[in-house]
Amino acid sequence: MTLGFDPWSPAFVAYPYEAYAALRDRAPVAWFDPTGQWLVSRYTDVNARLRDRRLGRTYLHVASHEEMGRPPDPDHLAPFWHVIRNGMLDREPPDHTRLRRLVSQAFTPRRVEALRPTVERLADGLVDAFVAKGGGDLVADVAEPLPVTVIAEMLGVPEADRHRLRPWSAGICGMYELNPGRVAADAAVRACEEFSDYLRGLARTRRADPRDDLVTALAHVDGLTEDELVGTCVLLLNAGHEATVNVTGNGWWALLRNPEALVALRADPALLPIAVEELMRYDTPLQMFERWVLQDIEVGGVTIPRGAEVALLFGSANHDPSVFHDPQRLDVTRRDNPHLSFGAGIHFCLGAPLARIELVCSFGALLAKAPGLRLRHEPEWKPGYIIRGLEALEVEIS
Repeated sequence: MTLGFDPWSPAFVAYPYEAYAALRDRAPVAWFDPTGQWLVSRYTDVNARLRDRRLGRTYLHVASHEEMGRPPDPDHLAPFWHVIRNGMLDREPPDHTRLRRLVSQAFTPRRVEALRPTVERLADGLVDAFVAKGGGDLVADVAEPLPVTVIAEMLGVPEADRHRLRPWSAGICGMYELNPGRVAADAAVRACEEFSDYLRGLARTRRADPRDDLVTALAHVDGLTEDELVGTCVLLLNAGHEATVNVTGNGWWALLRNPEALVALRADPALLPIAVEELMRYDTPLQMFERWVLQDIEVGGVTIPRGAEVALLFGSANHDPSVFHDPQRLDVTRRDNPHLSFGAGIHFCLGAPLARIELVCSFGALLAKAPGLRLRHEPEWKPGYIIRGLEALEVEIS
């Protein structure tokens, strides 16, 4: 029973929340045959499963594909999986613990906070240019360049090469959608091969000529293989970019169709940090997070066997009325907001503090510099469901 859950339907992607409500009420743990997954939709269950060590982002640390009743990886996807499985998101302890500890050295509160002036400068520059031309596509002109530039500066990617990062990220992330086809798979493989070759060359350069950047730091870490360096950098680009872009685009679209919230935010910019959390909850950029069942579990009275895959519906959990009062309302003053947009447990987003700084800076710059910002026409959603965002957000500024 999937009660309107149709991730390939444009109407569902545009507004999945009615289907989520039906799932939470009538089938909170539901088998979805088209993808062979168990859908988990209630906040309590999603939150608990994120912290449950009987599930994992991978199962290959405890069993083979055959032992888990899964088919082997197709040969054509080998370059993709080689890169992805060397990043910490697709590792489990003890490898995950080791990699996260190494990478977290670049994301200490002090180092992240030290980036704030740089992020503010970049956001101000992008918004100034956007205002000067009277608006345009807010996604392409503001939302996308900011996090790409920030992560590129962190990694140490030369400015002349930064235009390559966004296409690589988009190509790789296409494989995170449900049942991706061969075209998406081939694009992801090409992106992984090209980005991997680039990063290996950059790491060799940084070993010979160290700089004050993350690739230099990782290249000189004892115990970190070159494959793990590549997997880590690819993960940092994808995770540090895609979600932030979509929170910005989705968030401005939410504000523009909820003018009372935009008025309240313009009247009191001090609300901005709280509002950013609400925008992440209201239109969650990552709608689903998948986990493998490593041993039989029971969720909501339903037994889910070892080897099954669960689909944790972040967008549904973030609209669960048992946790969020009046969840369908955009409330930029909402202070009790334990949203799951950054995940939970050992895979909680390492870059969450940096993402919050980027979002506060970009929203703050637009609120301050573009008080006359208004919508040109209603946007369309990209076809992807898991990483959910707008094709464009055309606005004008007077």
